[in-house]
Amino acid sequence: MGGVPPWVQRRRVIISAPLNLPEGRNLLKAKDGVVDHLNNLLTIELTAINQYFVQAEMCKNWGFERLYKGFRSTSMEEMEDAQHLIRHILFLEGVPNLQRLNQIMVGETVPEDLELDLQAEMNAVNALGEAIAHCEQVQDYATRGILQEMIRSEEEHVDWLETQLETINIIGLELYLNQQIHED
Repeated sequence: MGGVPPWVQRRRVIISAPLNLPEGRNLLKAKDGVVDHLNNLLTIELTAINQYFVQAEMCKNWGFERLYKGFRSTSMEEMEDAQHLIRHILFLEGVPNLQRLNQIMVGETVPEDLELDLQAEMNAVNALGEAIAHCEQVQDYATRGILQEMIRSEEEHVDWLETQLETINIIGLELYLNQQIHED
């Protein structure tokens, strides 16, 4: 009576059998236009990684340790977003385009960097909104959910940047930069 019960053996055969889907049909393939939107967002994220990274290094060079940590942290967050996009594109059997970057915008001063980053983040929020609307239209609710999480993160970046710029307007650049010399 020892051995494997018959139901376990049958199950093993069923699990290892290939799915018989109609030719050219794959359950994981992306709906029309979704991978294009995801690759567009990937381009935006890859550009942001580099933009924040170089700005972080500039702030470190200028002695603004607090801003250095903020920009570097944001660069790493953008890298995680890019990783999630790459994984999802691959899950949908698409090909992530890592060769394309938008122009990396770097200012000559901290306020210029903050303004350029705000523009980039606003563009990312707009692109995410368009991608979310497209996913809704083609009924790709899983991708829509992922992008809705991403847009919340990008909106937090917008809020932080607007706060920095408003702080500069209220207290002045000199006092603002003085606060950036020390770590939190």
